[in-house]
Amino acid sequence: MTKLIVVFGATGKQGGSVVSSILQHPILSQQFKIRGISRDPTKPDSLALQAKGVEVVKADSLDKNSLRQALKGAHTVFSVTNYWDKDSLSKKVEVTQGKNVADIAKEVGVKHLIWSSLPNVTKLTGGQLINVPHFDGKAEVEEHIKAIGVPATFFEAGFYMSNFKTSINKGEDGKYALAMPVPGNTRIPLFNAESDTGKFVTAILSKYDDQPLGKRILGTTSYSTPDEILRAFTEVTGHATNYVQISDEIFKSFFPEFMAQEMLENMLLIRDWEYYGPGSQEVLRESLQILDTKPTSIKEYFESSGPW
Repeated sequence: MTKLIVVFGATGKQGGSVVSSILQHPILSQQFKIRGISRDPTKPDSLALQAKGVEVVKADSLDKNSLRQALKGAHTVFSVTNYWDKDSLSKKVEVTQGKNVADIAKEVGVKHLIWSSLPNVTKLTGGQLINVPHFDGKAEVEEHIKAIGVPATFFEAGFYMSNFKTSINKGEDGKYALAMPVPGNTRIPLFNAESDTGKFVTAILSKYDDQPLGKRILGTTSYSTPDEILRAFTEVTGHATNYVQISDEIFKSFFPEFMAQEMLENMLLIRDWEYYGPGSQEVLRESLQILDTKPTSIKEYFESSGPW
């Protein structure tokens, strides 16, 4: 019997990857019918999904009535929120969105909620880093999901490789420079959201969909240092590179004031708490073991994302 999976953010990086991966999967494409959630089912990306057989519906995560219709008949839900959405851009809004989906999933009897979560930075760092609301809010939703007893798996995306499209830049000396407020040997958990979110989620569906175990799945290819990242960049592009460790204040100057401290503390989380927290290596090892397809390496990302 075909099951219905509802995918939020179906035209975005994570949700779009989930939809694409299910459609291409030889088994899951037969087991699941996909309902994609979009704020505008008439836009070109939504119409393209409909042409592939995806049901695309409009729903507002701040409106529980629209969520009841969107989740009606769903066996599984992939839920993701976008803190940086210009129409929300607040922890309060993001938490409300996530909790609303969880509440309605509980109400309508969803069997498996896959929540795109992140660590609670304030708790993880013992209050040393308190300005990363786009992590903390997702963690609060995770706590709510556990509290109300929705069967769930928690997927935690790593540091987006796509960040390097804007952070590796050609300097006046002709070299391509990467500037960060951390040493060049800092280990960064890299992730290609567009291609690999779906790899992890289809693995979750294959392994845990009928018995959600509250597992924590880390969406990361591997930990790589800035020095290693630039070596891969040079190997692919032939461009000479230079890594520059900059001061906290210079790094903050790269961003609008409202997000500057948050971006800095995000980097400090990587430098001092390994992003996911100490001891996460074993969790990552187990996460990678469930995959049927290898995740994208940083070299493969540079090969596919040019020109540079």
